[in-house]
Amino acid sequence: MEGKRALVTGGAGFIGSNLANRLAADNEVIALDDCHLGTPENLTDDVQFVDGSVLDDDLPTDVDALFHLAAYSSYTMVEEHKREATRVNVEGFVNTVEQAREDGCDTVVYASTSSIYGSRTDPSPEDMPIEARTCYEASKLARERYAEYFGNHYDVTLAGLRFFSVYQGYGGAEEHKGEYANTVAQFADAIASGEAPVLFGDGTQTRDFTHVDDVVRAIELAADHELEGIYNVGTGESYDFNTMVEMINDELGTDVDPEYVENPLDVYVHDTMADATKLREATGWEPDVGFEEGVARVCEPYLE
Repeated sequence: MEGKRALVTGGAGFIGSNLANRLAADNEVIALDDCHLGTPENLTDDVQFVDGSVLDDDLPTDVDALFHLAAYSSYTMVEEHKREATRVNVEGFVNTVEQAREDGCDTVVYASTSSIYGSRTDPSPEDMPIEARTCYEASKLARERYAEYFGNHYDVTLAGLRFFSVYQGYGGAEEHKGEYANTVAQFADAIASGEAPVLFGDGTQTRDFTHVDDVVRAIELAADHELEGIYNVGTGESYDFNTMVEMINDELGTDVDPEYVENPLDVYVHDTMADATKLREATGWEPDVGFEEGVARVCEPYLE
């Protein structure tokens, strides 16, 4: 994108701030956030910050493109606050897209989730069967259905991106998320402090770890290509938690063993892996940051 006006909801959060800062190099960017999960400290001076909620009546939606990332963004967070989370994740989506549509915006890119694929060691394509086993997953699926409605009923182009395990590290924009940050960030911070990272089960669970730089590039490309429908954003490779801990130890020059505990979660996705063929064919997107390089980036601030 270049020379456009864009609104990023959840714009002071982890992914949102990375996107807003990237877009602001060539565009006029507004970052809307109620600071429930985000912090304006993540934003550069080039980004206009607005303290507000996606449930507000008068949003700054007079824009060329809407990037809707605002959400209660994890299973535990939503289960603990079902009503408010559902309002934000579903009603907030409808409210923001409707205001943007009324203001003439016809390009929307929004965050969905890969959690709806369940646990899979094979790559998950967008057309495979999905289900909502948690309130979080139900709220993201509702977004996809409402996006379908807006696309069919109005002249609006909406692309839903199912993110896999997005990370950057506490040296980036994840530190404010604390216990809700990606496990790469949490484990690296623990090991750098000489503390044992806590792993559920035996540590053999796997994730398709996708660096936030690759994710925000995918988001921008989705808008540039005016994509419609659903697209996966992931690397197509998975690493288990034990291997991830070994990689962090190697990078930091430490030898901290993990602590294994019984999984306390009622619903838990053990394995994830993306099939991002659809996004690649539509935009040419490929992940640039391999996991080894990504772990090095996460660990670098602790070595300075």
